[in-house]
Amino acid sequence: MHKLTLISWALLAFAARAGEPSVASYPNIHAALAAHPNQMLFVPAGDHRIQEKIRIRGERSGLYGPGRIIQENAEQPIIEIENATGAEIRDLTLTRPEGKMETNNEGILAIKCRDLVIDNVRVIDNRTRSGAITLRESRDCRISHCLVRNYMRVTIDDRTKSLEWGYAFNCTDGTGISISYSTGTLIEGNRIIEENLIPTPEIKAKHKLGDWVKKNPVRGTFINQQTWDAGYTDNWQQGSGLIVTAPAVSDLTRILGNHIENAAQGIDLHNDHVIVSNNIITNSFMGIKAMHGSRNVLITGNQFHKNCLWSIGLMPGAGANAENADGGSIIANNIISDFGHGSAHWIWGDERSPFKFDNGQQEDDPPLTDVIVQGNMLQSNGPPRYKYAVIIAGGEKGPRGMHFSNNLLHPGNQGVANVELKP
Repeated sequence: MHKLTLISWALLAFAARAGEPSVASYPNIHAALAAHPNQMLFVPAGDHRIQEKIRIRGERSGLYGPGRIIQENAEQPIIEIENATGAEIRDLTLTRPEGKMETNNEGILAIKCRDLVIDNVRVIDNRTRSGAITLRESRDCRISHCLVRNYMRVTIDDRTKSLEWGYAFNCTDGTGISISYSTGTLIEGNRIIEENLIPTPEIKAKHKLGDWVKKNPVRGTFINQQTWDAGYTDNWQQGSGLIVTAPAVSDLTRILGNHIENAAQGIDLHNDHVIVSNNIITNSFMGIKAMHGSRNVLITGNQFHKNCLWSIGLMPGAGANAENADGGSIIANNIISDFGHGSAHWIWGDERSPFKFDNGQQEDDPPLTDVIVQGNMLQSNGPPRYKYAVIIAGGEKGPRGMHFSNNLLHPGNQGVANVELKP
């Protein structure tokens, strides 16, 4: 059979899947959804421009196909899925036009869903301080094989309502995939890549990144006097490639085989019973951190490449307490390579650490407890760009029950670790 005929036949079969209708038969996607509740709709190839968000509701509803949906209204998400069971979004491209790429809204926003599938979707140039793909208050959902590209924007991080911080500053912000208040989530095989806002000195100078634009009369409790007087912060790269948050609620999460490139924080975890496996996090200033009461986290078989602040960090945080403690975790068989050789090295310098196990942020934070660190490799070309391979905080609230074995950790410029690593 002729190759073109084969391709045409495949497209015809795709469009006619189980007799599902096409949005091409209606004035727009919104009208098609209204006419066919609780059904999957085919979105044919070509550009489909919208001004209002697309709403998905009900059971077994959704959209699929090779079409590109262009949201021309920066004040609206592209797709909103709410109170849906078994909904699916597949194969689409979601984007915004030139001049409308910066937004405070999501590419896909899903709230109170169950068994939702987002698969092989491309979210391009949805540059938001929120998440390009956002899931909230949901159960047993899957986000797989998606591409999120250029999701960050320049904005202001306003912390003046917090007694701990008390200031606002210019920053880059945005998250590729954001999960909160959700259980049983599978995040697999996605590519989350930022190409627009790489942390260069030129970008910093152009947007005055890190400069404070407002501060309270009283210094924040988390801030030392020197930083308060300087009115500047190094951590002007905000957001994450992937975040799972809502301590003590989000649970049973699998993060498998994703590629995260040029993020601020690669993977940010504030939840329990997590598997983080076979991911690649490259050129993100931070590889992964688990805090705010992250318990029973398994970090295994990942590649951390060209991180600059730390590659793997566990620590309590403001969300931790006696009923929501950090620990009972395993870090095993990961490779950390070329630490300190990423784009953000000029910000953080050589006094950092690939592994960091820290104290909490508040007096009532219980210490990080019971962590196994085994079979990991730290390797770099040339002299080390880090102080110690491992830093473990001291004091009464310092980590407890840390066990190290069979790791190959090349020493930093001051040694392997700041304390003895106990087997």
